[in-house]
Amino acid sequence: MKNDTVEVVAGNDRGVRGRVLAVFPKEGKVLVEGVRYIWRHVRPSQQNPQGGRVQKEAPVDLSNVMPVCPHCERGVRVEFRGGGGAGERVCGKCGHEITPSS
Repeated sequence: MKNDTVEVVAGNDRGVRGRVLAVFPKEGKVLVEGVRYIWRHVRPSQQNPQGGRVQKEAPVDLSNVMPVCPHCERGVRVEFRGGGGAGERVCGKCGHEITPSS
């Protein structure tokens, strides 16, 4: 979910925490702040008159991140409790509700 704090559990950025900037459900990826930087080679334009190389975040596979429980202070699996599609997300370890940090 957007604005959640997540922890990367696999890859070069393992152990890094960041905030979710965007979610791409069709691709199964999330864009996490401060994780998986890539270099983008850009042509000169109005916004970037010099051109050159720009460093930016790239999407991370959804299976490589876990939401951070505010009570446990670690990446945990999530359970859904409540009826319908609007059930609340709770920590699989301690049972506390996980809310997005706005």
